[in-house]
Amino acid sequence: MELPTPADLRQRRTELGLTQSELAEKADVSQPLIARIEGGDVDPRLSTLRRIVNALEKAESDVVRADDLMNEAVVSVAPDEPVSAAAQKMEAEAYSQLAVIQDGIPVGSISQGDLVHLDSEDRDEPIEEHMSESFPTVSKDATLDEISNLLEHYKAVMITEAGETVGIITEADVAARLS
Repeated sequence: MELPTPADLRQRRTELGLTQSELAEKADVSQPLIARIEGGDVDPRLSTLRRIVNALEKAESDVVRADDLMNEAVVSVAPDEPVSAAAQKMEAEAYSQLAVIQDGIPVGSISQGDLVHLDSEDRDEPIEEHMSESFPTVSKDATLDEISNLLEHYKAVMITEAGETVGIITEADVAARLS
C-alpha cells in the first residue's frame, strides 16, 4: 500500500472542491493540521492519515458525474437528412431540439426555433444547411457542477468517449436527479 504524499492530499482535496476547513470537519481533525500536513510541515499519525483519506473517498463517492446522469439512448439526426425528418422526429419524441450526429460525432444541433422560420420548400433541404452549433461535449467523468454550468448556456450536453457520442444530458435530467 502506497501512502499519499502531502501534494497528493492537496490535489485530491482541490479536485473535489473542498476547502481545508471542510476536509478537516469531515475527517474530524483541525484545519491547521490539514494545512501543516499539506505543507509537509508535519507527518501525521497513520490513524489521522486514514481518517483524512476516508473523508476524501467519501466526498469523492458523493460527487455526481455525467455517467450517473446521462441518457445512453441519444435521439439524433444526420446532417444529410431532410429538415422534415428532424421535424417529424422532434414531434414523435416530444423533443424541442435534437443533436446532429455524423459517424458517432456530434456536428451540430437543430431545434424547433431553427425550424419555425423555414418555408415549406426549405423542408426538403439537408439539416446541415439549417443546423446550429453542436452541444458542448464532456467526458463521463464530468461533475454535476461542470454540467450545470454548461446547461446555463446550452440546451444539452453531449457525453463522448474516445470521440464517439455515448450519451446526452438535458436540464430535465439534472432536475430529475436533484428531485
